[in-house]
Amino acid sequence: MTDLTDLFPGFDSHYVDTRAGRIFLRQGGTGSPLLLLHGFPQSHVMWHKVATKLAEQHTLIIPDLPGYGWSAAPDEGTDHAPYSKRAMAAAMVEVMEHLGFAHFALMGHDRGARAGYRLGLDHPGRLDRLVVLDIVPTYVMWHKMDRARALQVYHWSMLAQPKPLPEKLIGSHPAWFLDWTMASWTGSKDLSPFDPRAMAQYRAAISSPDRLHAMCEDYRAGATIDLAHDEADLAAGRTLSCPTFALWGAAGIPSRGASPLEAWKVFAPKLEGAAVEAGHFVAEEAPGAVLAAVLPFLAGD
Repeated sequence: MTDLTDLFPGFDSHYVDTRAGRIFLRQGGTGSPLLLLHGFPQSHVMWHKVATKLAEQHTLIIPDLPGYGWSAAPDEGTDHAPYSKRAMAAAMVEVMEHLGFAHFALMGHDRGARAGYRLGLDHPGRLDRLVVLDIVPTYVMWHKMDRARALQVYHWSMLAQPKPLPEKLIGSHPAWFLDWTMASWTGSKDLSPFDPRAMAQYRAAISSPDRLHAMCEDYRAGATIDLAHDEADLAAGRTLSCPTFALWGAAGIPSRGASPLEAWKVFAPKLEGAAVEAGHFVAEEAPGAVLAAVLPFLAGD
């Protein structure tokens, strides 16, 4: 893969050993710690348009999740548990502790937001504030799935199929699948929001069989163990103790179902939120609007 220094000027690069394997991360900025977690089918690179501004007020830690980007891909296990959001969240706690941060703010997009709210539920007191970008909880997604939603998020069931079906189907044309998928989820329905250098990284990852398998394992976990964890928390009445901000694209995935704010009430009693003019990839499609929305929240204003 090509060097990414030009996308993260002034940031350091580290590897941190965790029980999930070696985690790659970028670190930079000054101020209170803010963990940024990416989603599918991307990597830490997705934050490059907002990182410089966020780093003016925060010490940023920007890792690749297990199985993504340059982080290690754990063995799949017998029940997809190594790719559960619980396991990913635990690995992120290890990373932050290694760097000296016992508690911190977190902003996550897509799968990273799922790991983020799971971290808040499993490790109460760790998160000062939580920002979730363009998702609703896994519980809501599966339990409210109807025809329209199933067609919209066809990849949820496709990637969760037993191996090697999705790996074989996507692996025959991985870059085509990635380009088509990402373009179809933007507001503009094309790849114009994405830096070509970032797209090169996304294509390289999905073209690697171990990365592609990890992405499928992520969704297999989402359809099984992640859902079970959400259901158990809901039954026990566990909710997020930290202030939470839900931000979504006006043309994104959550906007086409029930109100995202209503959906988040199952887990987030201290909730604010807003939409921005974008599709799913809000941090790359509308970085200015995202910053304008989240910076005051992260500052506690």
